[in-house]
Amino acid sequence: MSSIAVIGAGAWGTALAIQAARAGNIVRLWARDPIHVMAMQRARTSPRLPGMTLPTGITVTSELPVGDDATLLAVPTQHLRAVIARLPPGADRLVVCAKGVETGRLCLPLEIVTELRPGVSVGVLTGPNFAHEVAAGLPAAAVIAGTDKALRDDIAHLLGTATFRLYGNDDPIGAQIGGAAKNVIAIAAGAVIGAGLGENARAALITRGLAELGRLAVALGGRMETVMGLSGLGDLLLTCTGPASRNFSLGLALGRGEHLGDVLAARSAVTEGVATAPALVARAAGVDLPICSAVADFLAARIILTDAIAALLARPRRDE
Repeated sequence: MSSIAVIGAGAWGTALAIQAARAGNIVRLWARDPIHVMAMQRARTSPRLPGMTLPTGITVTSELPVGDDATLLAVPTQHLRAVIARLPPGADRLVVCAKGVETGRLCLPLEIVTELRPGVSVGVLTGPNFAHEVAAGLPAAAVIAGTDKALRDDIAHLLGTATFRLYGNDDPIGAQIGGAAKNVIAIAAGAVIGAGLGENARAALITRGLAELGRLAVALGGRMETVMGLSGLGDLLLTCTGPASRNFSLGLALGRGEHLGDVLAARSAVTEGVATAPALVARAAGVDLPICSAVADFLAARIILTDAIAALLARPRRDE
């Protein structure tokens, strides 16, 4: 029987632990807070996934695991560097399950891993997945992207079940850009709906957002066909339309006139698009990203929503 370590006991990490156990693996789920660990072990539930029971194959621990067949890194991108620096030797098959761009250094998740752990096998797990649905065993598909085909095949075998289908992809840059940009565009989509601008406007925004995503992926060395798959278009559609999306719901609240600080203060989970927006625009280095740039300016209070929308609508006309 194979063993999998999942680093991060938030909603997504817990869902992945449940899925890994469902696939027949021994699972060690790491949480930073020992008190949180004891509560999860005793109740066999997680406050981040109400109503979901942890299978018996999952052990919750505050000791960083080592020696497993694979280690899934399910901590937010902004905390990824600190967690990887703490990983003990022997954790050498690493799969990042986070989306975003690191603030400050502007690194994609796999760039952080390879900088700190050169020579290890790395991949990224991404795609259109809500944690509570994966935990419940509802049908879903995801992508395991990386240049190491053996790792891609192994992760697909270790995590895949009849209801969780994993596709390999050898374009980790395109896959990561899809996961990062879709969160930013989802904030814009939520703001459009919150402001009462209608479904036509949201559909237009999603479509033009996909074009932005594609331009950036190709500029950074990714492929357009990756953008059109699960890790691009699929994830974008889910995040811009699903009411469970944290980024969409944030934009929805902002579009209705709520203040960013108040919305974030009421949340326990990270809304990745807030930190990703300015980092993504900075990383783009001249790539035309009008929607993402407008979101970054809006979140930083450099522009109000009505002016951001007006600026997007006033862009020069051209062929699609």
